[in-house]
Amino acid sequence: MINSLEIIETIKMIQEENLDIRTITMGISLRDCCHSDVNIACTKIYDKITRLAANLVKVGNKIEREYGIPIINKRVAVTPISIIAESCDTQNHIKFAETLDKAADIIGVNFIGGFSALVHKGFTKGDRVLINSIPEALSTTQKVCSSVSVATTKSGINMDAVKEMGHILKKASELTADDGGIACAKLVIFANAPEDNPFMAGAFHGIGEPECVINVGISGPGTVKSALEKVKGQDFGVVAETIKKTAF
Repeated sequence: MINSLEIIETIKMIQEENLDIRTITMGISLRDCCHSDVNIACTKIYDKITRLAANLVKVGNKIEREYGIPIINKRVAVTPISIIAESCDTQNHIKFAETLDKAADIIGVNFIGGFSALVHKGFTKGDRVLINSIPEALSTTQKVCSSVSVATTKSGINMDAVKEMGHILKKASELTADDGGIACAKLVIFANAPEDNPFMAGAFHGIGEPECVINVGISGPGTVKSALEKVKGQDFGVVAETIKKTAF
């Protein structure tokens, strides 16, 4: 049971120690949106995102007002688009990026992640199409984030992918040079990417995840710092226990 002291402690963390909810991210599976016709696929993607995440921002704002806890960002992560778009015979995947951006704008989220490919063991045709689309996709959209997995401890490093992503990163920077190279800030090149990642800019909804989930990211470095100051000089066991207690 939560007692009154814990409630007061949490209020203090929010008011004095900069505790906030950094993000609520809705993960959405797009596996049922695959279609050989790019227009049909994009329509299905748009409809599903705008249906499932229609109230994400509204509910997040309501929680902020009701409990007085800041929620800094509201975001969406989707199944890696290289998988969803692979059945489409297209020269690029820009239309998919534009669809994600349009959906993100309608539902009011800060960012949408999942313009992604997992190539740590090698490329498929769809992976190559998506990767080649990244510079234009990130330079012509506002809220789309992209990621590419190029290595894992188990499978090693895909050096062809590393080389290719160097060129992609450079081109993305050049296309947004007048805006501080902002496209690069929306692109993550992974080693040991997790199976599912709700954190921007490398967010994507994992294949093993359910139809729709909510992930909550807490940001509380000030709270941890304050807790550690109270046990300054004590042994490592006390420090570890303090961090664990503060985090949970």
